[in-house]
Amino acid sequence: MTSDHSASPARDALAQVMRRTGLAPEAKEEHEVLRRLARALAPGARDVPDDTYRHVLCLVRRRKWVSRLLDRTRRSGRIWITREEMEEAAATVTNPEPDDQTLENALAPVAMARLRGYGATPRAAFESVRADLVDTGRVPSPAQTELLLMAVAVAFGLPEGDPFLDTLLSEERQRQHTATTIEQTGRERREQEEEQLRAWEESLVPFSEVPRLLHCSGREALRWIAENRLPVARKLREAGGREKWEFDPIQLVALRGKLVEWRRDSKGDDTPPSVGHVAPDMGRKVANAVIARVAALDRYAAHFRTARALNRRITLVTGPTNSGKSYTALNALAQAESGLALAPLRLLAHEFREALAARGVEASLATGEERILVPGSRHLAATVEMCPFYNPVDVAIIDEAQMLFDTDRGAAWTAAIMGVPARHLYVLGAPDCIPMVRRIAELCGDPLDEISLERKSPLHAASQSVRLTELSQGDALIAFSRREVLDLRAALMQHGRRVAVVYGALSPEVRRAEAQRFNSGQADILVATDAIGMGLNLSIKRVVFASLRKYDGRETRDLSVQEVKQIGGRAGRFGKHEAGVVAVLSGAGSPTFVRRQLEADAEIPEDLRPFVQPDVDIVKAVASEIGSQSLYGVLSRIRRAVLRKDDPNYRLADMEQAFAIASALEGVETLDLATRWSYAMCPVDDRDNGIRRLVGWAADHAAGRRVPPPGTGRLPAADRAGREELERAEKRHKRLVAWRWLALRFPEFYPDREEAEDTTRQLNDWIESVLRQQSRARRSTQKS
Repeated sequence: MTSDHSASPARDALAQVMRRTGLAPEAKEEHEVLRRLARALAPGARDVPDDTYRHVLCLVRRRKWVSRLLDRTRRSGRIWITREEMEEAAATVTNPEPDDQTLENALAPVAMARLRGYGATPRAAFESVRADLVDTGRVPSPAQTELLLMAVAVAFGLPEGDPFLDTLLSEERQRQHTATTIEQTGRERREQEEEQLRAWEESLVPFSEVPRLLHCSGREALRWIAENRLPVARKLREAGGREKWEFDPIQLVALRGKLVEWRRDSKGDDTPPSVGHVAPDMGRKVANAVIARVAALDRYAAHFRTARALNRRITLVTGPTNSGKSYTALNALAQAESGLALAPLRLLAHEFREALAARGVEASLATGEERILVPGSRHLAATVEMCPFYNPVDVAIIDEAQMLFDTDRGAAWTAAIMGVPARHLYVLGAPDCIPMVRRIAELCGDPLDEISLERKSPLHAASQSVRLTELSQGDALIAFSRREVLDLRAALMQHGRRVAVVYGALSPEVRRAEAQRFNSGQADILVATDAIGMGLNLSIKRVVFASLRKYDGRETRDLSVQEVKQIGGRAGRFGKHEAGVVAVLSGAGSPTFVRRQLEADAEIPEDLRPFVQPDVDIVKAVASEIGSQSLYGVLSRIRRAVLRKDDPNYRLADMEQAFAIASALEGVETLDLATRWSYAMCPVDDRDNGIRRLVGWAADHAAGRRVPPPGTGRLPAADRAGREELERAEKRHKRLVAWRWLALRFPEFYPDREEAEDTTRQLNDWIESVLRQQSRARRSTQKS
């Protein structure tokens, strides 16, 4: 390339500097180099200093250097080194043509500094890095683990011969061996349980065999089935809709001694005649009485003996968002001598406790991972899953009853409404919960009063869509994934807007802090997922949907009527705004759809059978009945034989995660059935390899070892944190939630609760500090 004054100044400058330095850009680099040189040129100049040119080449080539480092680190097994570290190292290289060793030399101090930032001690740093790797599915092999330990030892400057390396290496080898043994043992035990289940199913006999085995008539057998004396082991639906009953012959023979007593108790003989092995359709009452005898899921309401012993009265209070459903119930609760408030979220349980305090009543608190005991208090605020079933109270509140339809948590609402031992129970929810609550009240035999409330302030749909630049103070922009929320936050910040965010991965403390920033005016706009639908008091003027479709875990679908009303109803908070407006972002859907959903009647699901699932007492009863202490075996039996899919009154809840945990725990020795059930109920996210981590903790528990709480990991300065570091911190918080949940149940094996709570506070404070950063988000977006 030669100098030519007819060429652009940048091209002329490139020609001159190339002659002096002998450094030429590759063909695919030339356009970017020319663009950057044009920026660097002084007005009227046609040349740049050599150092400037070298710097430009370095800037253009950094991405390629990062790729080289990524390839080298992964090939060598150093999977813990992050892309951010490689980018930071590449930014320090000043030679435009570095060899691999130059790049490695730049990376080494960055990587060592990062390792030191993961913990105060070599052990803490190693554990934190390893946990982060497991979160992302990169479980280190033994060779990679040894490399990591060596890197930690170098980073902390441990002298040669220090026992750290040998000690942790030995522990890791033992951990790997234990994990392999657990997996192998679990596989063998699962196969044994499945074989026992197959053998049991093959041993079952049809109804036609019952009279012979029991030494009775077919008419008597049918009566005893209807009276719930004679257990039906399994029900199968045959072609044409007929139902086939099957029985356990060993159980039948064992019941022969009861026949004299049963015949003495019988009154008349009006049972339909036997029709062979196919049972007649005996109606809802009988069908409900003969299934799931041992698990008692057919008599689920009767399982809650304390509640059934009370003369309960239920008041169902329904209405849209902003209709004041909780006001009357909270007043009644505060005036009662004893009471209980059950909420769907830890954050809402805290709000119930604060609402009682504002009415002059001090209440204790019970959530999955924390307890606050107030001496002498006879009131409790708790999450629904923590409902106490054995201590009668005068008044109880159960909020968000529409959660009865939730496949994951609906069973907890069924249990709470059926089992809360309150003389007067207030059930609060959206209008679509009405038929389900009516059905539950009928199954419990409890009288039901109904109160329907109207919204206190008007709510209407906007006639036009809204551009992103038209969002104003008091608006809430709703998306349906963490990525979308952060993308929209960054886009708004590029327009100079102050933004608060709320999404599911944030802890209740951070969500509340972000809500406060928005309510106080420190943030102009709230960008949130449907996590705002429950549990936050928000002063929203207008709700704007960034999408009218969401992925619900199974499919991407249009928002339901209830979702639009629940989320949109957050607009126009009574006492703050005269009216609420619900709109849609330009290009995200039709305003007509929003208006139609807001005006539609409540969508009543076709299936009104409440979800049920076993508790520890039911698990123990089934285990005793089948003669097994295997939680995997018990849950297998429950899934296959306890409650059939077309049961007229109940549905078995989605227990896939509990089943997966039970399966993974099968190879852990010495844990009793109740302890395994507690682990199976622990809130973990298997998308972050949570079950693998849980099994590791359970193995330590079983071996009598204390389980240390997870640490904060490396937390860079908030103004320099990117999205990946924010996500890592959110995952670390999830680990702490699970650890604290277990610490409340097994304090002798999870003893360091104060340390865990301090770590939780540090993570929450850091995450909130990151979310407060305004300029950082713009730089991150531009960079990406």
